Amino acid sequence: MTDAISFILNTRYEDLPQAAVQDAVRALVDTLGVAMSAVQTDMSRIIGGHAQTMFGGQAAQIWPEGKTASAAGAALANATTIDSLDAHDGHKLTKGHVGCGVIPAAIALAQAEGLSDAEEFLTLVTIGYEIGTRAGIALHRSVCDYHTSGAWVALAAAAMGARVLGLDAARTREALGIAEYNGPRSQMMRCIDAPTMVRDGSGWGSMAGVSAAYLARDGFTGAPAISMEAEDLADIWGDLGQNWYIQDQYIKLYPVCRWAQPAAEAVMALRRAHDFAAADITAIRIESFHEAKRLNAIPTTTEQAQYSLPFSVGAALVAGTIGVSEVMEPGLSNPDILRLTRMVAIEETDAFNEAFPARRFAQAHISLADGRTLTSDVTEAQGDPENRVSHSVIREKFLRLTEPVMGQDKARTLLASIEALPESRDLSGMFAQLSYRS
Repeated sequence: MTDAISFILNTRYEDLPQAAVQDAVRALVDTLGVAMSAVQTDMSRIIGGHAQTMFGGQAAQIWPEGKTASAAGAALANATTIDSLDAHDGHKLTKGHVGCGVIPAAIALAQAEGLSDAEEFLTLVTIGYEIGTRAGIALHRSVCDYHTSGAWVALAAAAMGARVLGLDAARTREALGIAEYNGPRSQMMRCIDAPTMVRDGSGWGSMAGVSAAYLARDGFTGAPAISMEAEDLADIWGDLGQNWYIQDQYIKLYPVCRWAQPAAEAVMALRRAHDFAAADITAIRIESFHEAKRLNAIPTTTEQAQYSLPFSVGAALVAGTIGVSEVMEPGLSNPDILRLTRMVAIEETDAFNEAFPARRFAQAHISLADGRTLTSDVTEAQGDPENRVSHSVIREKFLRLTEPVMGQDKARTLLASIEALPESRDLSGMFAQLSYRS
């Protein structure tokens, strides 16, 4: 634990490998691009108003209008906004999403405490990814239920808060313990089976972690954080500063659950290879793993659509991709997509179950009106760390998500401000663009 706290408090920008810095920028581009598109959702609108009312203050901004709240309130609102559009990065062994809660917490803390140095901010984000990823792996190893990302994002937010607030080692330990104890140990599969706005708990985890740091500063106690201090989990924390988990995050190309994406990729590959029309399809059978089979909603809301493998497959076959317009309107009421959605049968296989979560496989079988049945290769989603997408792909994704919402000029200005951070000394330009409607 002493080594982990030293890593949190004493890591310098100069200690970061250049590749980790580049991946911090990559994570910011990807996550903030999702955020600026996600402000369209009802979930974002509701949580923003709630945070302003219930967590009021002048410390930090709620995107995109620039309304203000406390640091904890802004972390809650902005992380929940990102969570409302399931296109942000993640890590396979955490079975969840680090940046969704880490990046809003880092920005809220920076705004609240007057942090303006870009190098320190990139260091802060990198530390958040390192603590958050390990906390997620540790919690999954040590507890019996599959919990949301908010459970372990809370520790990452607390770690960043301790650094920004200048806590000593003893109070940092208390902050981590408070965050672990109060982080939302919400049961993820409940939302998989019945998708609603509770989603992945990232907003509440981000808020809990930020609050924990402020509480520890004021003398509140809560140590230990078992996921960081238990002897049987020590191996997870032993390589801090040597193995950089920020480089092991996957990038999602589509705004639907990662577990649905191998099946969507498989049917799109068949469509490209055989050039059939969606109207010619008479049956669809998907082989995948158990957790993917649970994504079986016939959606009427965007929350259900984003957690539906059949809908993801139907949208991919009709549109040739899955974008925001597919998982919201007009996609939700598209009769061609819905016809194929109702046609999808999902089967789990032992081999794919055994590979999960380190690998997520699907294989598609599509029957056509002419009597043919087409079978895809065994498929994984694009963007895994073993087969990384280029930064140009992430830039294209950013612009595809942001330009319809922000307009071309503002979207490109925000992108440039993020990409300039390693050479910049100032965060104000990026922060201003996030609240572009203010």
